[in-house]
Formats: sequence, C-alpha cells, structure tokens
Amino acid sequence: MLSTEFFTDSQSLRLLGAAIFGALLVACTNIDSPAQARESSPAAQESALTLEAIYKEDAYKSEAPGRLQWLSDKSGYTMLETPADSEQNDLMNGDKGTDGANAEGGEEAPDAKEIVFYDPRSDERRVLVDVAMLTPDGAEAPLVIDDYHWSKDQSKLLVYTNSKKVWRVKSRGDYWVLDLESGELRQLGGDAKASTLQFAKFSPDADKVAYVKEADVFVEDLASGAITQLSERAGNHIINGIMSWAYEEEFSIRDGFRWSPDGQRIAYWQFDTSGVRNFTLINNTDALYPEVVELPYPKVGETISAARVGTVDVSGGATVWADLPGDPRQMYVPRMDWAPSSDKIIVQHLNRRQDTNTVFYADAGSGEATEIFVEQAPKYLFDVEDVHWLEDSGDFLWLSERDGWWHIYRATADGKTFRDLTPGDFDITEVAHVDETSGWVYFMASPEAMESRFLFRSRLDGSGDMEKITPEDFPGTNSYHVSEGGQWAVHTHQSFMQPPQYRLISLPEHEEIAMLEDNAALLEKLAKLDLGEHEFFRVEARDGLPLDGYLMRPPQFDADKKYPIVFYVYSEVAGQTVRDAWGGKRHLWHLYMAQQGYLIASVDSRGARAPRGRDWRQSVYGGIGILASRDQSDALTAMARRWSYIDEENVGIWGHSGGGSMTLNMLFRYPGQYKAGVSQAPVTDQRLYDAIYQERYSGLLEEYADAYIEASPITHAKNLEGELLLVHGTGDDNVHYQSSERLINELVRLNKPFRFMAYPNRTHAVVDSEGEGTELHLNTMRARFFDEHLRSE
Repeated sequence: MLSTEFFTDSQSLRLLGAAIFGALLVACTNIDSPAQARESSPAAQESALTLEAIYKEDAYKSEAPGRLQWLSDKSGYTMLETPADSEQNDLMNGDKGTDGANAEGGEEAPDAKEIVFYDPRSDERRVLVDVAMLTPDGAEAPLVIDDYHWSKDQSKLLVYTNSKKVWRVKSRGDYWVLDLESGELRQLGGDAKASTLQFAKFSPDADKVAYVKEADVFVEDLASGAITQLSERAGNHIINGIMSWAYEEEFSIRDGFRWSPDGQRIAYWQFDTSGVRNFTLINNTDALYPEVVELPYPKVGETISAARVGTVDVSGGATVWADLPGDPRQMYVPRMDWAPSSDKIIVQHLNRRQDTNTVFYADAGSGEATEIFVEQAPKYLFDVEDVHWLEDSGDFLWLSERDGWWHIYRATADGKTFRDLTPGDFDITEVAHVDETSGWVYFMASPEAMESRFLFRSRLDGSGDMEKITPEDFPGTNSYHVSEGGQWAVHTHQSFMQPPQYRLISLPEHEEIAMLEDNAALLEKLAKLDLGEHEFFRVEARDGLPLDGYLMRPPQFDADKKYPIVFYVYSEVAGQTVRDAWGGKRHLWHLYMAQQGYLIASVDSRGARAPRGRDWRQSVYGGIGILASRDQSDALTAMARRWSYIDEENVGIWGHSGGGSMTLNMLFRYPGQYKAGVSQAPVTDQRLYDAIYQERYSGLLEEYADAYIEASPITHAKNLEGELLLVHGTGDDNVHYQSSERLINELVRLNKPFRFMAYPNRTHAVVDSEGEGTELHLNTMRARFFDEHLRSE
C-alpha cells in the first residue's frame, strides 16, 4: 500500500494482512489517483493535466537563462550557453548510454557550457571562453561549470565544478583557474581529494585564491602554486571558514570567510561544537549494513555552538580573535565583514533570545572590540543582514524595523545617526541595488498588495519621495538582477498563472532591450489546458484582523453546486503562501486537483512572513500555532459564509514542514471543520526543533515551557477525528524523523487511526534526486488520499 493505516483494536489487526494485500494490488495496477482514472473524452484528456506529465515527464518545467553575471567594468554581462555545434555537444556530454543516465545511475549529466559576453548597448555577442579553453590537458571532455566567478580585472576566471551536496546545496567541489591571457587552466588545492574545496574566492588583486578544505582556511598563490594553511583545527569539534548546520539553516549563511579590501588579511568564523549533542541519521538501504551520519544539532534549550571571529595575515601566523563580551554559548555571530579601511571588521553580536543585536568594530591587529550601536526589538529581531558601505562618505546602509516597519536606514560610521530612506507604513522586502554614483537605493516592496512585489527607489541622501520603477503592466511578482552601475537589469516577472519571463531592461526607464526567456513553449502548453479561475481575497479573523488568501475554482465552475475544498497551508513566520507568483510543480498539482473538481485555497495567518509590519509578525511570539491556527479556522468560517459553494462537510488541508505542523494543528484543534489532512515533515513537538529558529519565535524554554507544550500539535492529538496521512523522510536532517515517530507513538497510545508513509533516506525536501519516482509517488498518494475522503459521490 502507498501508506499504512494503523489501528490498535484486535479485530482490525486480524484484517490488516488482507487489507494490505488488496491495497498493494490497487497500488500496482492503478498508479494514478481515482479521479484521474475516470473516463473522459479525447478532447478532455488533451486539456487535462496528469501527474505523470508534471512529475515524471517534467512536461511543464519553466526555463531560465544561463548563469548570468554582470561585469565589474560595467561593459556588459556574461552567460553560460550550450555551443551550437552538435558534435561538440556530444563530446561535452560524454557517452551517457542510451538512457541518458550517468554511470552512477543518478541524474542525467549536465551539459558543459561556454561563456559568452553580451554588450547591452550594441547587442554585441562574442564567446569569451569556449569549451577548448575549459578542457584540461589530457582530458577528453571540458569541465562542466556548476558556477563561475571573474576576477575584478576580468583577467582570470574561477570555475567551480564536480560539486557535491552538503545538506541543502552543492557547496563542496573542485575549483580551477583559467588565465585568459596565457590560456593556462589549472586546478586548485594541490593534492586535495576530489570535491573537497569550498567557497573559493579571488583576492582583490587576483594574485591569490582563498578556500576552505576540510574545515580549515587556505590561501593559494596563483603564480607559484604555494599553499598556506591559515587555520588549524584542534579536533573534529572545531570548524573554520564554514558554518555550523544551524547557522546555515537559520541565518542563511554558508561561506565563512572574507578577504580584506587590501588583500592582506582574511577574517573568518570559527565554531566550537563541543558540548552540542549529535543527532544521528541512519541509512538502512544503500549498503548491507546501516550507514550512520552524525551532525551537531542544538535543539531547543540545549547547548549551542560557540562562535567567534578572527583575522589572520595571508602569509600565515596566529589568528587575532575579536574580543567580544559575554558567554559565547549564549550568543550568536550571524554577520561579519570588513570595514572599508582593512584594519577592522564589523561584527554583529546577537543574544540567544535574539531581541538584542550589538554591533562592534573589532581591531584586526589587537582584537579589541568597540561597541558602535545596539539594535533591539520588543520580542525578536526580524532578520540580520550585512551592512552596505558607501564608499564616498564612509556611511553604511542598515536594515531595521525600529519604527515598526522593515526599512533601509543610512547610518554614520560611528553608529550615532540613522536616517530612514524608505519612510512609511510599509515593509521593504529586499534591497535590490545601491547606485552610489547616481545617489539611489533600489528596493522591492508592495505597499498596497501583500501578494505582489515591485521595484522602487529612494534617494541616498533621504530627500524627495520614493519612486516606483516597475510599470503597471507587470502585475504580480517582480525581481531584478541589477548591473554594476545600475544602468541595466535582468527583470524577472511572474504571476499566479504566468511562469517567469526574463527580460533585459534599462534602468530607470525600464525599457526592454531583449527578451532572454519568455517560456513561450510552456505558456502554449498551459493555454491548451482547461484551467479554472482564481482570485485573491481578504477575510477577517474573529478580532477583526484582515487575512489574505487566494481561491482557485475548477473549470466549468457552477456556483449553484457544492465543491470540496483543499487548503494549502504554511502559516509559520518563515514564509508566505499567498503570493501572486508561479508556484512551479506544487502550483501545477493544485491546478490538477482543481481540474478534478476541488476548490483550492490558501490563507496567511498572522505572523506569516508577509510585508505587514512588526506588530503583525511578532503577534504570535511565544505561541506559534495557537493564534495562527485560530486564524485558519476563522478564515474557513468566513469563506463559507461568503461563498455558499464551499462544501463545509468536505474540507481538506495539507502542508510541508511548518505547514505539516499547521495541518496537524487544524486536525487536532478544530476537528469539526477539517475532514482530512496530509502532514508532511511536521514539527510535532516544538522542543524537538533547532534552537535558533524555535527560540527566536517561541521564546527561551525556561521562560515559556508551558507555551511550548500548548503550542505543539502533539499535545492535542487526542482530539483527532478526521483522516490523517503523515509523511516523513527518514534522512531528514532539518525536521527529524524523530518528530513523526513521537506523534505515531502518541496516536497509537490514544488508539487513533491514521496513515503513515516513510520515505527511506529522503531529506526534508523529499524529491526525485533522493530516489527515482519520489515526487510522483508522493503527489499521487496525496491526490488519492483526498479523493478517498473528500468525495461525496
């Protein structure tokens, strides 16, 4: 069976064997959901989505331009492109066999590329680096570029290849340097093992490259090939130049070292993970005996890594550590970088409660730390971001919600004066570009429509009003990759029913220079499908707070009929589901379900990462899941009053991670409203999750112990009445499989029937790269589950 239902009464146990046999027969003979298997006319089939097309054939994949980099001399940009010569393509791909799979039976090998230069002024195109230049001496095929970086003077190219996944992304691999003048191509790292280098970066003068190898920092001289080790681990519990698991996950930072502006020193993070308890992941399927992986994982209330930052001369010698105050086991160092003078670094020092961020200068020679200013929040600080230095004045840009909204401030170097450059009752969502020459800061915001994003700009001197740059004919979600100097940008535009389109534009006029990728083929496919309508809406919670949502209706919708409804939910402070943006495969699954006769909806509860201000976000502090779940219930009630075609007797809900937790909350806290739910990779007990995230939003355990219990779904499992499908990957390093196991034990204790699906060795993502057919299986199972429990016919 695709999932196993658990019972504890003896009669059901006697019938379990027969039930499994029958279900296995169904699973083997009917791989599509029952709704998909219904008979339909050829015309209807042509206009209908199938799960195989979405997940197996990847028939609705959106395309994007090759890896584009703006050049620092402002002359244009470079892109990765596949050479036009088909014979060359065959050489690059190598002999993959008739099925296109690589030798290890994994994903299809990626194409090797060449690097092409474009001048937006003249539309000039020329190949800067061809495949011959990327072919090492004696090799049969060129390097396959995973990423690349130019030196500042563009005389050298750093090529990242042969990359391997480390937890979430491919951050470990091989690095090669191509000297464009001499044509020399050579690998970095000396006798380093394959795929062991991380985060390689040119020095400012491009004479050296620094990188991390096996958790130590090294510098390699490009002329002599000499390699200097700058840090030395005192044991496996010491990590240099890279981030601990928790920092990577919760502070969105991986690269743990920085070149000084003059190229004479390197500043880097060091983590001491001793005392942090290891969490064990067990792989039972890839070898005859289990393979065990352990990672230091600080859970709520447990010991956290001690972080410190220091500077070291590139010629070697002792590291000078910043003399930061307090117990490092009760502090975080989420951001660090050089000040413009190269004789000091600027360090952000965050307390464990995460409501106070003290910013220091630390002298590179002595380590002496001088406090600049303190950033505080009533409950927790929304985010941490690097400062952006303004070269001419020595001022820097600082992001803060000190006035209740997330704004850009211009601060003097001494931290004594702050000027709000984006005043008003709205949040910015991202700094897109700083054009110091022309005196503008570009940023993303959406003051009127929370589901959208548009480009604005404000004066760096704080004068005048902000200007909206995105034209009105680009509703939905926009993003911009702006060039050095701010003259051009790659504009990405998408909306709820339009996949991303990529345009090269000029700024600030926003005139289109070229269409880089219009996804015309995908749009043509979508146009042939019979898709229903959607709308964005607002309803009020019981206390009058407006909640944003969207509703998708089936094709051939009839308002006089009743329709089952499925909610997609996240409702944690780390994300926003109600967006006027193309949602990829998840969105296609929702469109598929709408074609099967379902209403599809999503609502952002209070606290979600929507641009609605500090009070909105912090309203759930100390009780994630309590008020947010109440909002979900209120939204359903208000929607049913507004739209009589919602079948309140057949309401489903699903979500992943935090959305999996909220799915459980709705089934357990409001059992009378929700008939069926699919909970994927949920945090069932908030005390099981990592300290940085959970303590930020739920408070310290010693102060909020009762709230942790009340806010956790497992506490309310006794109320389960509807149908539950619980899904988890056993190799999940983020939300551990342990979380679902504890809920299983509780539901068994309570004699509550449910279904459960474990995906061996899949991580938090549960995707095809972790096992062939994973996504089709999961999404087919979810569709079948709702068909089984929400269909009244």
